[in-house]
Amino acid sequence: MKRTRVVHVVQNLNYGGMERLIADLVRCTDPERFESDVIVLQYLGRFARGLARFAKVHLVQPRPGWSMLWPKGLIRQLREIAPDVVHSHSGVWHKASLAARRAGVPRLVHTEHGHSMYKSWVARQIDRMAARRTDSIVVVSEELRNGLAERLGLDSSIFRVILNGVDTAVFRQRPDNGRIRERLDIAADQPIIGSVGRLEPIKGYEVMLRAYALLLSRWKRGPPPLLLLVGEGSERGRHEALARQLGIDRSTFFLGWRDDIGDLHAAFSLFSLSSYSEGTSVSLLEAMSAGLCPVVTDVGGNAAVLGPDLAHRLVEVGSSDALAEALMSALTDGAARRDGKLARQRVESKFSLTEMAERYTRLYLGVG
Repeated sequence: MKRTRVVHVVQNLNYGGMERLIADLVRCTDPERFESDVIVLQYLGRFARGLARFAKVHLVQPRPGWSMLWPKGLIRQLREIAPDVVHSHSGVWHKASLAARRAGVPRLVHTEHGHSMYKSWVARQIDRMAARRTDSIVVVSEELRNGLAERLGLDSSIFRVILNGVDTAVFRQRPDNGRIRERLDIAADQPIIGSVGRLEPIKGYEVMLRAYALLLSRWKRGPPPLLLLVGEGSERGRHEALARQLGIDRSTFFLGWRDDIGDLHAAFSLFSLSSYSEGTSVSLLEAMSAGLCPVVTDVGGNAAVLGPDLAHRLVEVGSSDALAEALMSALTDGAARRDGKLARQRVESKFSLTEMAERYTRLYLGVG
């Protein structure tokens, strides 16, 4: 039986929730039914490592400035591969959809993993054109479906919701082996607030830094908690300066991107996000799968990820005071361990990686 050939198109496969998700999706796609390719338009990055065992990985560059109007290199690459399906991802929708149609690809699927707070009128019109060329448009949360439909002026019924999933066998609860605490010289009894995400404006880390400063000013029991921020981005320098200004720079650690996420999860006392917007956060799913109590802003898909049993851990967006109170509560109310178990159960039951992969494969076949 002839396998269906699927080509994923993405900007890069470096650190980030979307990039990890794409790599996981490729690994989980049934090789007996599908042949997978990945086209990367910028550079390969962390999640390209080992991916060649599951897909053919192509790097299309350099790209001239006018490639938005005529993505010649991408068109040529798609014609050579001759896929049955092109699956584009956030950031490449217009270019991938134009190239796929020019190359005669029969089916185009696009996944919008989140949306920018700063989409211009021109960008919205470009996305509308891409939508007209696309057979199936996927979003990763109900909130994102409604937001994208409103932004593009389209009926929400044309968007399909496929929830993100994570590998619960990889991201699991494990005892703290002490490696992170030893490397950072953190005492065994010192609480750690952990967060994993891009240091970009949409993630709102200035809110978390101010909340952490408030928390320390109110802390009255035992060793004060530390704050570990895992990730990189354009805001890192500004956030480091803010930490110095707030007087929390000695207890705030900017760790950059790390590969030892399992060790970090095991060391964290809880997991927090202060985002202004989210689709379905992969870093949140991974932390919950690892049995961490979540304290996150009530935006995007976060409420759906936490579900009714953990709704009390949602926080008003943009409020450092509310986040400080929520973090204090999670660190002192004695229920964080119970909520960590509920978080793990929630991910196991609702955010399976295999279920996500199967829903995409049905979509590739035009039956989903």
